[in-house]
Amino acid sequence: MSGAALGLEIVFVFFLALFLLHRYGDFKKQHRLVIIATLLAWYLCFLIVFILPLDVSTTIYNRCKLAVNSSPAETNGSFVTLAPNKQKCFKPWSYIPNGIMPIFWRVVYWTSQFLTWILLPFMQSYARSGGFSITGKIKTALIENAIYYGTYLLIFGAFLIYIAVNPKFNLQWNQLQTIGIAAANTWGLFLLVLLLGYGLVEIPRSHWNGAKRGYLLMKTYFKAAKLMTEKADAEENLEDVMEEVRKVSESIKYNHPLRKCVDTILKKCPTEYQERMGRNMDDYEDFDERQNSYPSEKSLVKLHKQVIYSVQRHHRTQVQWQILLEQAFYLEDVAKNETSATRQFVHTFQSQEPENKIVQYFYTPTIEWYWECLLRPWFYRALAVVLAMFSVIVVWSECTFFSTRPVLSLFAVFIQLAEKTYNYIYIEMACFLTIFFLSICVYSTVFRIRVFNYYYLASHHQTDAYSLLFSGMLFCRLTPPLCLNFLGLTHMDATISHNDAQPTAYTSIMGSMKVLSFIADGFYIYYPMLVVILCIATYFSLGTRCLNLLGFQQFMGDSEMTSDLIDEGKELIRREKRKRQRQEEGENRRRVKDLFYVIRMLI
Repeated sequence: MSGAALGLEIVFVFFLALFLLHRYGDFKKQHRLVIIATLLAWYLCFLIVFILPLDVSTTIYNRCKLAVNSSPAETNGSFVTLAPNKQKCFKPWSYIPNGIMPIFWRVVYWTSQFLTWILLPFMQSYARSGGFSITGKIKTALIENAIYYGTYLLIFGAFLIYIAVNPKFNLQWNQLQTIGIAAANTWGLFLLVLLLGYGLVEIPRSHWNGAKRGYLLMKTYFKAAKLMTEKADAEENLEDVMEEVRKVSESIKYNHPLRKCVDTILKKCPTEYQERMGRNMDDYEDFDERQNSYPSEKSLVKLHKQVIYSVQRHHRTQVQWQILLEQAFYLEDVAKNETSATRQFVHTFQSQEPENKIVQYFYTPTIEWYWECLLRPWFYRALAVVLAMFSVIVVWSECTFFSTRPVLSLFAVFIQLAEKTYNYIYIEMACFLTIFFLSICVYSTVFRIRVFNYYYLASHHQTDAYSLLFSGMLFCRLTPPLCLNFLGLTHMDATISHNDAQPTAYTSIMGSMKVLSFIADGFYIYYPMLVVILCIATYFSLGTRCLNLLGFQQFMGDSEMTSDLIDEGKELIRREKRKRQRQEEGENRRRVKDLFYVIRMLI
């Protein structure tokens, strides 16, 4: 089984990243390079999270072998027998041979760093550019990233000059590399604690509130009112941009040198607008270069960029509105069916998508009623309690993991107890659950946050290229400090445990943090304690209240604005429901009429 676990996880994580990217991205419409770059970034970050427990178990076994070398022992198959009165050192089933993990971590880490600091920022500018050629887009991307890259080069150059001039420093290349890694991890840890503090509270709370049907329905009404405003704004913005395109199309005739650019813009417009702005094939007016009424290529590039953005935003709001309607109708059906005497779930509207026959066979109306109206609320409450317990353990361990005598971090206690008996299955499961929960808290926050329309991960294939690439950048910057924080919580990091035991392969590629003692012994240890303050702020919804005061409507039960938006959303859902009922009644009457017509013809 040596190395088999590593191979299986590599394959599994690839399909997991591919599944998530398919849910948020659009493989058919988005550029292949955007899909490949985002997939690679997500894949590498998820891979680090899944492989790190194997590194921990392998390191514990290697420590055991080092202990064997210091005492008489003999090898017997898959384990090492120590001297009398000592335990047997079993080889874990997922053991990875020496030399593989260091190479694996170097490839994964430096590839992710190349993506997050160089390639993905460049591709963001390239994807957002409105250029009409590859060369034009590359030029725009280089110009936009010149300040970004130049700032880092200036800081790094000034640091190198300071090191070269100051005789107190005699740093080698490995130490300079460690300083660069420490700088990247410090930036990532700063953001990591902010996201972790939010996720530790919000994830258990969202599952607890998920058991409250009335709460979910009110929140859906609130979302409907907000989304309708955004939808109307997107439609208005699209109309304005299309009007500008129409004017440009009428001013630039078919013998104008920039007409190819106009045609490219027209291809990005929705079909109904293309038909509305149909070309006049008989119009071949000569243009006069001396006139100033013709737009420049630079203005066309800007217009092209606006068209791409407005069309994508309009389509996204339309899809999200339909999805939200389905959610609202379903929650209203659940509320109605809770008092059903027949205990069979009845839908107001049939699903617009064809259901899987296998699912339809097993998931009968009776089973659906028991799950939705009886079991699901209790399941969500139990899950919320378990997640809340995990959150409390994480907060406690983040505040106490620096203490080695006595060991106060609960994760370190669990791992050390399992290490004494060399129970590798337990070690790997404990490590996996710990880092998986930390990753869920951090990554789910990345998927939830929205920075106006600048960054927004929308499901059902509605995320734009810029947001996908930006999420890849965030994952690559957050994952290394997340893993180092996990190793600190379990005392597998020598910087925290202060012992000379063999480090994990992942820690070894990071180098010794003793080069920057103020970071290793200060920032890395005490900064994570701020997670307590962030958890308290999230619990009392301080961020939500601040946004509400600034005019950004947020869902708050004690707010008058929230109540008004809930009433507005409820009325919108009621209108859409009546509209759909009239459509179904009209279709039913048409079917009946067609059936009578067929019967009459047969008679």
